[in-house]
Amino acid sequence: MSHSLLIAFVMFAVVMFFTPGPNNIMLLSSGLTYGFRPTIPHIMGITVGFAFMVGAVGLGLGTIFIAYPILQTILKYAGVAYLVYLAWAIAISEPPSAEQDNARGRPMTFWGAAMFQWVNAKGWVMVIGTITAYAAIAAYPWNIVIQVGLSLLLGILSCTAWALFGTALRPVLTSRRAVRAFNIIMAVLLLASLYPVFMDA
Repeated sequence: MSHSLLIAFVMFAVVMFFTPGPNNIMLLSSGLTYGFRPTIPHIMGITVGFAFMVGAVGLGLGTIFIAYPILQTILKYAGVAYLVYLAWAIAISEPPSAEQDNARGRPMTFWGAAMFQWVNAKGWVMVIGTITAYAAIAAYPWNIVIQVGLSLLLGILSCTAWALFGTALRPVLTSRRAVRAFNIIMAVLLLASLYPVFMDA
């Protein structure tokens, strides 16, 4: 195992996991709007879904996208459309009241969050960087095992931190107007995260 490359990979992963992106912005908003406990399935969906994607691409699924680049383009623009929809849903979301049955607006489910990773532009940047730049971290397939393991660890830590940050804002942003304003800002930031997608087009 290359210890220097492992350290470099950990630094790369920490930066990518903890910096703002679609997943973290949505978790921040969900923590504020619904609280930490209802956001747990969202946290787990991101963590497991991304780690699975790292493993799948690392074990050979990436060759399909090399052979059929149109699939990557389709996923890219499907992701853009879905992020626009999510930005709208975040912008109009409000904290559920005691009278609401929560049928209108719920946290993202485990499967929804897991499937979202396949259309998440930042997620693809992370996966491609992980699999290509740090392939020599260890002999195949142990390099993939290490990358998946670290993705699970850092994923749960970063997702939990962002959701808790949102939850911690609940006592501060007490009025519906304040929550609505905050969620609109989060929606704008989510749309802003699409900038690299269009620059890469």
